[in-house]
Amino acid sequence: MDDIDDQYAPADVESAVDEYWDDADAYEAAKEAHADDPPFFFVDGPPYTSGQMHLGTAWNKTLKDAVIRHKRMTGHRVTDRPGYDMHGLPIEVKVEEELGFENKRDIEEYGMESFIEKCKEFALRNRAAMDEDFQSIGVWMDWDDPYETIDPEYMEAAWWAFSNVADNGLVEQGKRSISQCPRCETGLANNEVEYEDVEDPSIYVKFSLSDREGSLVVWTTTPWTIPANTFVAVDEDLTYNAVRAEKNGEEELLYVAGECVEDVLQEGRYEDYEIEAELSGSDLVGWAYDHPLADRVAEYPDFDGAGEVYAADYVEADRTGLVHSAPGHGEEDFHRGTELGLEIFCPVGPNGEFTEAAGEYAGRFVRDANDAIIDDLVADGRMLAHGTIEHSYGHCWRCDTGIIQLVTDQWFISITDVKEDLLDNMEESEWHPQWARDNRFRDFIEDAPDWNVSRQRYWGIPIPIWVPEDADPDDLDGDMIVIGTREELADRVEEDVDPESIDLHRPSVDDLTIVEDGTAYRRVEDVFDVWLDSSVATWGTLGYPSDTEAHDELWPADLIIEAHDQTRGWFWSQLGMGTAAVGEIPYEKVIMHGFANDEDGRKMSKSVGNIVTPEEAIDRAGRDPLRTYLLSHDQQGVDLAFEWDGLGEIQGKLNILWNVFRFPLEYMELDGYDPAAADLDDGDLELVDEWVLSRLQSVETEVTDAWADYRVSDAVNAVIEFVTQDVSRFYVKAVRDRMWEEADSASKRGAYATLATVLDEVIRLLAPIAPYLTERMYQTLDGEATTVHQLAYPA
Repeated sequence: MDDIDDQYAPADVESAVDEYWDDADAYEAAKEAHADDPPFFFVDGPPYTSGQMHLGTAWNKTLKDAVIRHKRMTGHRVTDRPGYDMHGLPIEVKVEEELGFENKRDIEEYGMESFIEKCKEFALRNRAAMDEDFQSIGVWMDWDDPYETIDPEYMEAAWWAFSNVADNGLVEQGKRSISQCPRCETGLANNEVEYEDVEDPSIYVKFSLSDREGSLVVWTTTPWTIPANTFVAVDEDLTYNAVRAEKNGEEELLYVAGECVEDVLQEGRYEDYEIEAELSGSDLVGWAYDHPLADRVAEYPDFDGAGEVYAADYVEADRTGLVHSAPGHGEEDFHRGTELGLEIFCPVGPNGEFTEAAGEYAGRFVRDANDAIIDDLVADGRMLAHGTIEHSYGHCWRCDTGIIQLVTDQWFISITDVKEDLLDNMEESEWHPQWARDNRFRDFIEDAPDWNVSRQRYWGIPIPIWVPEDADPDDLDGDMIVIGTREELADRVEEDVDPESIDLHRPSVDDLTIVEDGTAYRRVEDVFDVWLDSSVATWGTLGYPSDTEAHDELWPADLIIEAHDQTRGWFWSQLGMGTAAVGEIPYEKVIMHGFANDEDGRKMSKSVGNIVTPEEAIDRAGRDPLRTYLLSHDQQGVDLAFEWDGLGEIQGKLNILWNVFRFPLEYMELDGYDPAAADLDDGDLELVDEWVLSRLQSVETEVTDAWADYRVSDAVNAVIEFVTQDVSRFYVKAVRDRMWEEADSASKRGAYATLATVLDEVIRLLAPIAPYLTERMYQTLDGEATTVHQLAYPA
């Protein structure tokens, strides 16, 4: 790295430095230099090995790398083990696409074991590619020893934590209304549902009263749930009207909320009406009605208590003020139906198709049956009006299929039982920005339901629950065994198991049996929600529970860093698991950054055609300019609107730094001056020298304060501004004549020493941000240490 180009050429600098780092084993040298320093336990949020690095992940890993480098230089032994999330639907869906599969039945025909092996191959192949992606932007982490959620040691951490949760009485099985992906045929957690606008039916249905004249009018956007209608809900304090409405010379009596009369009659195109009576919602409670599709379905809720009006607190004076309620589907409906002691009726299978109970609709996908149900309601005189509405609707986070709400048997962690503990533990963490914790995160915790941790899939950590072979399907948690470690598994199962070599994936563990006190136990078939995998990252990173030494020294994590979507993802799952398993929050500090969007603030997507890839940015500007650009933006909760001009501006500023660096080299070489041995006492400092050194001290204080609060952008911009304004525009111009002097002088030595000192400090200040450029400059000016990144950070 001897030749210094006239212009800053990022690609040349970076390739030369890459080669030097490899030859000198610079990463290991930096770690070794701080091996005896106080520990700093950083935990990497694991990306899914299901795609390539995009600009957002490049930003995320660059920020993490900058923090790790800074922590080392400020005297810390940093845990820098990268992590990868390698299970779950993110991987399964990609493999299904590769194999041309459309649904779960294709997997069953292909063979579960073969499919799981394909998932493993895909995850490992993509992990290697992602290693290269992250290293391509200069990320120094322990790439030789990442934590992978598919490793037995990591999977054991999940079993151990879940076993603790069970010991704390917080694991239960039961029926819940869940978001179901009909394509993947599995339940989803709330944070796995993504919303987008869709057009759906908007129908007003007349439910004929059984023992009196008239009809209750309800509105819904899900005609497919009407076969499961069990009751109609009202607000007992709301005012309802009995309306005699006329259309085409015929009259009918309708019951709707008083505030909704005009809108409902307009929807139904009635010509005239008269309000015959005013009633409260409580007056309607107990009224019976006929199921509107009774003649179309084979079975419907006709048990005791069904087909009646009940009060519910989810009713508002909206649309009609009466709510069609199907406890076999909707979450609020389910909770109210359970409170009322009503049976749960759901004529829909896990694949979203109607069962035989749905009669004429059996075998149809529910949303595809909407038109037929609407036609039947019209033909039977049950429809008051129908049209369409555009609204936000949930979709599977991995395959983008519209979800359906179903009541199914699942395994849960009873988060609602420890809600106050969750909120108390949240208070123990420090967030940057703090408002994200006190508003967004708190709100999510307060509204969080019990955590559905079971998935009816294949590629995941098997749930370590064994239940009696003859157990009541509705009471599986009554006598369950939860295994916490591989050693415990080997001790308790009937089969011979080597705890050191067993693959904990399906199907290896599926046929293992436990026999205790004459009772044979089988494992439940489900696997964990993939968010449970990453929830144990602070333990898995340390190899706990099989290795306790590192855990005892380091846990909990000092810092985690992710984008703001993780308030309902990884930030949440870790808090939930830490609280439920050990009663503590597993991290102390959080940096929450934003998303990388296009220049107009829109999400980058292939369909819009506005994607900027990290590779494209690096090709045009370089790694250090991209890193510096990303880190010069506010890192605390604010989205980045990527602009090519902004990236170019940063490249230009780094070029100014390069020119400042180049400026004295020729003169120093001619005079035999060694910048590495610069001594401010050797020479005369003039006023301008003292001024720039004073400014340097002020900048260092500003940078130190910014890093202390993780205001990384303030630290970056303070140094860049100092270089481009104070040093380049003023100081260099002011001392040029002194360096041009041919004869040696105290004034010249003072200028040399001042600029060498400024460059030395600036190089170290920027080293975490622009590691290639600063390494190149350091090796030219000094080079005593193997790498600039093993030096102390200016303070």
